[in-house]
Amino acid sequence: MFENPFELVALISAIAAFMFALRASNEVTELRRRLNLLEEAARAPRPVQAQTEMPFQAGPTSAAAPPPLPPEAEVAPPLVTEDVATAPADVADASAPPPPLPAAAPGLEERLGTRWVVWIGGLALALGGFFMVRYSIEAGLLGPGVRVFLGGLFALALLGAGEWTRRKESISSIEATPIANIPAILTAAGTAVAFATIYAAYALYDFLVPATAFVLLGIVAMCTLAAALLHGPALAGLGVVGAFVTPILVSSDKPDFWALYVYLAIVSAASFGLARIRLWRWLAVTTIVFALLWTFPGLDLGAQLVAPHAFHVIAGFVLASLLVVCGFMFGPDIEDGTIEPISSASLAAYLFGAMLIVLSSGHADLGLITFTILVAATLLVAWRAPAATNALGAAAVFVFIVFAEWAVRANPDMLVLPGGPLPGIGPVATDSSVTLHLVMAALFAAGFGIAGFLAQGRSNSAIIPVVWAATATATPIALLVALYARIAHLDRSIPFAILAVVLAVAFAAATEALTRRETRPGLPISIALFATGTLGALALALTFALEKGWLTIALALMSLGTAWISIQRPIPFLRRLAAIFAAIVTARVAYDPRIVGDAVGTTPILNWLLWGYGLPALSFWGASIFLRRRADDAPLRMVEAAAILFTALLAFMEIRHFATGGQMTAAPSLLEFALQVCVTLAMAIGLERLRLRSGSIVHNVGAVILTVIAGLIAVGGLLLLENPLLWRTDVGGPIFNYILLGYALPSLLMLVLSYAVADHRPTAYANTLAGGALVFALAWLSLEIRRFYHGPILSTGATTGAEQYTYSIGWLGFGVVLLGVGILVNSERARLASAIVIALTILKAFVIDMSALTGVYRALSFMGLGIVLVAIGWLYQRILFRRQTPPPVAQTGS
Repeated sequence: MFENPFELVALISAIAAFMFALRASNEVTELRRRLNLLEEAARAPRPVQAQTEMPFQAGPTSAAAPPPLPPEAEVAPPLVTEDVATAPADVADASAPPPPLPAAAPGLEERLGTRWVVWIGGLALALGGFFMVRYSIEAGLLGPGVRVFLGGLFALALLGAGEWTRRKESISSIEATPIANIPAILTAAGTAVAFATIYAAYALYDFLVPATAFVLLGIVAMCTLAAALLHGPALAGLGVVGAFVTPILVSSDKPDFWALYVYLAIVSAASFGLARIRLWRWLAVTTIVFALLWTFPGLDLGAQLVAPHAFHVIAGFVLASLLVVCGFMFGPDIEDGTIEPISSASLAAYLFGAMLIVLSSGHADLGLITFTILVAATLLVAWRAPAATNALGAAAVFVFIVFAEWAVRANPDMLVLPGGPLPGIGPVATDSSVTLHLVMAALFAAGFGIAGFLAQGRSNSAIIPVVWAATATATPIALLVALYARIAHLDRSIPFAILAVVLAVAFAAATEALTRRETRPGLPISIALFATGTLGALALALTFALEKGWLTIALALMSLGTAWISIQRPIPFLRRLAAIFAAIVTARVAYDPRIVGDAVGTTPILNWLLWGYGLPALSFWGASIFLRRRADDAPLRMVEAAAILFTALLAFMEIRHFATGGQMTAAPSLLEFALQVCVTLAMAIGLERLRLRSGSIVHNVGAVILTVIAGLIAVGGLLLLENPLLWRTDVGGPIFNYILLGYALPSLLMLVLSYAVADHRPTAYANTLAGGALVFALAWLSLEIRRFYHGPILSTGATTGAEQYTYSIGWLGFGVVLLGVGILVNSERARLASAIVIALTILKAFVIDMSALTGVYRALSFMGLGIVLVAIGWLYQRILFRRQTPPPVAQTGS
């Protein structure tokens, strides 16, 4: 900082002198350049003017130019005839002065000389006033009173200079630079010095009591805003900042919030009025931000200061509605059907302040009433001024926040009566707070719902009716959920279920009424929103009235009902809603796969799993049929996926329940794995047949996934984890046992599936299934032989020679049977399987039988193998690949 103010003045004078000198030098250079151009133009020969450039010349037309007149001669004026008035426009315009050239962009010199110097000068003047006061204090030259008096005189001088320069510029022909207006800068410096002088008189010297200082600072701020009408936006910004900062500068041990908010209301009115007159959006936004910030002081005191805070937000809301909202009362004009962000944000800001008052005061009655009034006023303003339509969304969100916060409160005075025949019937009769919340909720639900329905068709814009419809459906549902959580404590409540049904009926009636209207912009989406509200309210009714499994079933039936409604009323969103219900049911089952917890029951098949999974599966299959009638889109695929999922889950859960005796957390068993493989393969076969008719990608992918799952369970469960050769497992009777169920039946199903996918999927896919069928067939045959020799426990006991010989005979016989089937039906795949089995038998004979068998069994094994191989060779030679003998050639005589 400069110790001497003259140093600052000298520096500023030097800068200004340098700027003026630079400008003078440039002007001299420009004048010299123009003089040279004029001299060159004078020396150049004068061009001959064409005859067409003299529209008023009399006499015959001649190609030669007339001789020049002597200087003393005077040309007589031409006669004015009617033809002159009818001269062509282009000829008349030829004598008009040329249009002015567009102004060039300001250069560095112009910016330095006309803008930056002015700004620096204004700042220097303001700092000069501050430093003069500081210097007088440090040097002790003048007393405090004289200092304040001189500061006031300096402020008045600057203000007077600003007004004098403004008037002089308005009288003269010099146009002021709009970005660096000298009168505005002088006035701004004067108001800054005035602020500092009054504040020094109050804070430094105690010449003024807080009330007087507050009033004087407010007057200066208001005068600054008024002067902005003449001096431009810079002064307006200074005035609004000074006005809102003034209460911070003037502190008091006993703050008066009523006086503060009355003052802020006056400042807001002046600022909004100035913004409206000059159409300064930034000034309106700045005022709203400062006013919202002034809502926070005193909120921590709870219900003690609700009244002044309520006055503050109500006054600001009214002023913003009257002066800021476009198309309402005194607000700026705007094109019909246009949503203007400042109009909506201004109302949303004061609604936010009202919400803070409610939350900070513990839902005091006055705070709730204020919030209700402002929400109702928002509906009214948005109804009359579409520019503020987006404020509806903010109002709906704030309403839900207020009731959600109240719902999670654990205040003992808001507890309800103990449960009786109708638990959750309502609050205590003497609990005024709960009663007030119920009344408010009813008013909000009716206000948003009715206004949203009546707003349809009033605007040519598409987005405006959609916003009204969205708030009309979302707000009542959100309020019902909040009340249910607070009063019924998320427990079963028939009264709330009845309210949800009433709400669903109201939304359904609105949907039907709108579908009969003439199509208007946004109406289809609004119809979809009301239809969504109908189904959402019905889902809430089921949630409130039902428990656990019944809720899952009800939500699944909602998906079916929604799909059916989409056929009757082709509203695009209904298809997505059916998919949403399917997703909700899926999430519900993922949370608790047993549907009803431990109350599943022990009865096989006929238990809660059948209803909890079977009915949703049927609902989703039915919904997919309805949805497919219109299109094959994402909602249909989601519902089809849910149908496949719940069908598979029904099978798996019922199998697990049956195999474990109702102990759903027990370890798996051979029976469970066998049933899962068989059922999964059967479902895969069904999907393979279904996909050929539907062409659905979901059916296609679902069939592959089920096949893979069956393969994993077969290999991991039947061949490894629960293989009776590896683990001590009782397989049951000699023929009808777990071996038949776990190996023979899966082998047959794999074979059927391989033929089902033949010619429709890659060859390797079908061959893999056929190979799996062969493996499980050999496994079944081998395990049955083991069962014949060892009884129901296959993992114990030594393998005798007779058993080894039986394996060889059994495998060999199985290969012969496959060969016979292949020959009878002419199946190359069966013959290839036969060759594989016989090759395995040969390998066993030379690797195992030669060393493991002794005596007659070894001889019989190789003798039987040889006979069979020779017979197979004969069959191939005589039947499959028999050579045709060519007929004898007849001999002719010589």
